[in-house]
Amino acid sequence: MAQPTPVTMALDWTPNTNHIGLYVAEAKGFYDEAGLDVQILPYSDTSAATLIANRVADFGVLGSIGLFIQKAAGADLVATYALVQTETGRLVFNGDRQDIQSPKDLDGKTYAGFGGAWEDVLLGTMIRDDGGKGEYETVTLGTSAYEALYNGAVDFTLEVYTWEGVKAERDGRKQRAFRYADFGVPDQHTNFIGTSGAYLAEHPDTATAFIGATQKGYAYAVENPDEAADILVAANPEAALDRDFVRASLQALIDGHYLRGEDGEVGTINAAKMEAVGEFIFRSGILKDGEGKPLTEAPDVSTYYSNEYLATERQNGGVVLERKPG
Repeated sequence: MAQPTPVTMALDWTPNTNHIGLYVAEAKGFYDEAGLDVQILPYSDTSAATLIANRVADFGVLGSIGLFIQKAAGADLVATYALVQTETGRLVFNGDRQDIQSPKDLDGKTYAGFGGAWEDVLLGTMIRDDGGKGEYETVTLGTSAYEALYNGAVDFTLEVYTWEGVKAERDGRKQRAFRYADFGVPDQHTNFIGTSGAYLAEHPDTATAFIGATQKGYAYAVENPDEAADILVAANPEAALDRDFVRASLQALIDGHYLRGEDGEVGTINAAKMEAVGEFIFRSGILKDGEGKPLTEAPDVSTYYSNEYLATERQNGGVVLERKPG
């Protein structure tokens, strides 16, 4: 009997519902059936993108904006699976703030941030699109931003609705929010599973097997959310995940058509979305080359992703593992 092919997969954060299809594929034997021995690497201070580009990990979870920024700077990265079909992030503030009715009301207020250049592009675009100046104060707090918001120490921040937003709802903390795409920002796939172009060139069949089995895991999670929640919690005892919270987060991902789009797509990367985000972020000026100089020409976004390694058909919540034509 042939030995299974080893594959390493790096997470972008501690285990959460964005990763649920990976653990389902592992627990249900989808990786075994594909002839793979998949090791899900624990989250570390080194980003998944850096691990992939340096060939330390075969695959990993990539943030959409991070993919564009790091690839423009020369990192060998290719998105091969869209974890979500539409943006999960939103701009959020306390529900009792009657002085905030639209983004232009954020001028002069205090934003709790996370230290990324993309944040200023995002917020400035939203406020100006609504007729404001895009002028606000920033304090960089990281994950402490949410407690600062609840306590009234800051006026607004950004969150992932399907995680922090669900938690706030369960904690009884009333919030209101603005969707990025309603105020001049293109909708995007928030996160991807990606690898390097070098890995794809060297191991196309393994990539096909891994992405197809992973796709099957996410499709199964959508169809069997109770079992999927149990699997994620059981696989990560050190994370001390609250099973009811995990289940609620997964339901938000399902109800919002994040994991599986309204068109039934699971994992497919939308070309139009990628082009729109690429053009938008290029015009923002934050795409820089390996020497730190702003790009003077828009990148060829078609090289940033591939749907070639996805399975072609879905059957009863699962997928048939066949190579898509390029």
